[in-house]
Amino acid sequence: MEEQAKRKTVLSGIQPTSNLTLGNYLGALKNFVAMQQDFDSYYMVADMHAITVRQESARLRRRSIETLALFLACGIDPEKSTLFIQSHVPEHAMLTWVLSCNAYMGELNRMTQFKDKSARHADNINAGLFTYPVLMAADILLYQAHLIPVGADQKQHVELTRNLAERFNRAYGDTFVVPEPYIPKVGARIMSLQDPTSKMSKSDPNPNGFIAMLDDPDAIRRKLRRAVTDCEGCVTEDDSGRPGVYNLLTICSACSGSPVQEVSRELCGQGCGALKDRTADAVIAVLEPIQREYGRLLGDKQYLTDTLRQGAEKAGRTAQKTLRKVYHKVGFDSVKA
Repeated sequence: MEEQAKRKTVLSGIQPTSNLTLGNYLGALKNFVAMQQDFDSYYMVADMHAITVRQESARLRRRSIETLALFLACGIDPEKSTLFIQSHVPEHAMLTWVLSCNAYMGELNRMTQFKDKSARHADNINAGLFTYPVLMAADILLYQAHLIPVGADQKQHVELTRNLAERFNRAYGDTFVVPEPYIPKVGARIMSLQDPTSKMSKSDPNPNGFIAMLDDPDAIRRKLRRAVTDCEGCVTEDDSGRPGVYNLLTICSACSGSPVQEVSRELCGQGCGALKDRTADAVIAVLEPIQREYGRLLGDKQYLTDTLRQGAEKAGRTAQKTLRKVYHKVGFDSVKA
């Protein structure tokens, strides 16, 4: 118990809006599995964040369950981690209102993702799209998370969370842990197969730009054969200045466990076709067991239902404890026990 009390808390989440990609697995989910050994881990399916873009309700519910099943199939253990769907814990929305009253318009205006998403969804620039970084702050602060695994595109949101925590603590007394961004020691930044200067994204309109975690072997090989490389046509001992080739080497390395330099040496002088084939073999070897377990889990509806209920109860106990403290400090005294 003493060792458990000393463990730092991490929190992260993924939206269930579309198929998760190989980039999501290598950059996030694989690390979630590793971190649950050393941290008090909270992992959520962020369905509340998803509705800043209009969703079809039945599809969102189905995607949320499927994303949870993928989390489990990757090795996240509900006995070691708290695994839940965000909307199943109403304290997320309740804390968001309090934090919204402590957030400034100017700092929300500076959020680059609001500008990017507004450009992509010009027909639906809603208030939730503007304030969703406050919801993200509530996600983090509810669980008193010390560390937030993030990519470069999310560091700005962690900084806002830190500002809100420090501002609330100054106004009302010590309440929130002030979190730090966390870059896992083992991780891979996976780029688009069609534009290797951009991050692989599940929202990429070109399906050849990403490998979905549920793609079958033929689709994986086809997409990798079409991956952009360059006109040099062969692998050398140092391809760090060649984005397309280096991206394939990174993927192959992350999936096979061999260092990039070792893969480069083994394929040195061979054509990019050989690299693409080697990478496809490595990707398929990683994803096939996950896909089998995912299929098995989707067939066990009772287990998924029990996992969802238990996860919401575990997350809710921690969230209620934080919210009671916050509500009392701002003058609200009617939170249920």
